[in-house]
Amino acid sequence: MSKVLIIGAGGVGRVVTFKCAMNPDVFSEIMLASRTKSKCDVIAEDAKKATGHKHITTAAVDAENVPELVKLIRSFQPELVIHVALPYQDLTIMDACLEAGVHYLDTANYEPKDEAKFEYSWQWAYQDKFKEAGLTAVLGCGFDPGVTSIFTAYAAKHHFDEIHYLDIVDANAGDHGKAFATNFNPEINIREITQKGRYYENGKWVETEPHEIWKDLNYPNIGPKRSYLIYHEELESLVKNFPTIKRARFWMTFSEEYLTHLRVIQNIGMAGIEPVKFKGVDIVPLEFLKAVLPDPGELGENYTGQTSIGCRIRGIKDGKERTYYIWNNCSHAEAYKETGAQGVSYTTGVPAMLGAKMVLTGKWGGAGVFNVEQFDPDPFLAELGPQGLPWHEQFDVDLEVD
Repeated sequence: MSKVLIIGAGGVGRVVTFKCAMNPDVFSEIMLASRTKSKCDVIAEDAKKATGHKHITTAAVDAENVPELVKLIRSFQPELVIHVALPYQDLTIMDACLEAGVHYLDTANYEPKDEAKFEYSWQWAYQDKFKEAGLTAVLGCGFDPGVTSIFTAYAAKHHFDEIHYLDIVDANAGDHGKAFATNFNPEINIREITQKGRYYENGKWVETEPHEIWKDLNYPNIGPKRSYLIYHEELESLVKNFPTIKRARFWMTFSEEYLTHLRVIQNIGMAGIEPVKFKGVDIVPLEFLKAVLPDPGELGENYTGQTSIGCRIRGIKDGKERTYYIWNNCSHAEAYKETGAQGVSYTTGVPAMLGAKMVLTGKWGGAGVFNVEQFDPDPFLAELGPQGLPWHEQFDVDLEVD
């Protein structure tokens, strides 16, 4: 029986709240906090009605204000903070957890507000602080990063002596009926996918132009989808924690219509993160664009289709080459039916709750800062299916990514 504080009231925060409430034996008291308390109130009431959990409260907090965060944490006294707000806020929330003496978990690594760059160095630098405090910080416990990293750890533990080639594949074959919308925070999403691509090969990083490299890959129950090589954060930690990897890449599907909209947004300067003057006021174009695009948290009602995310791995077992594919498919409609959120929020929120459960029940732990692949994957994957994200595996198949 534990208290948990969830920070962030978007689509992922909604799913985390619902899923925590569905596990009252672990999450006995839940607080949901964000800058806008009214958004938290709606989610809390919906979760209470859906699950019968009686102890869900809400609060307003500025996640970039450490004293304000510390005051809230100390007043509620949770054992763990689940951070599902913005990556810009990772460090302030980590600072607050250290000061208040509670464990920390997030779903995306830190990136500075004024630079389209994300890497783990800033958070890995907290290793000694969390170790000295006797606290656990869990980084990247969504789906990708998160489950994809745990899939890799599971493969390394059970099916390979050495992993040599890792390709993470992410397809969204859903249709939300909008001309253009992002499936999570538009500001973060557009910054992420407009950067140059990057992959790891033979001990070094290779940079590509955005969307320069693509392949048509087949996804289970979906079929062929054009998949583009982009950089994604779990590659950085996976090649560090599994040093036998010779090449690691990340592929994501985008429709041609989506990429056309994206090119227009870039060409007219709306993807910019530098402030511009408008009627005497500094406005960041991408932040303005975020305000006029559809809210990802409200896409779920008419969303059809499904996501398919997994790892395609090649390596050695008992001196012989082996291929392995492990994945999950998630229905947008089923996710909405259960939580009122679309599948991309669901696939991030369920693992965040489950990672918190692993820490609170003692199945994951230790003092310091950890990426999820550093923990035992078995107890997590044993629960992932029953919690709503069943996974599948195939051996010695054509991975399509040579």
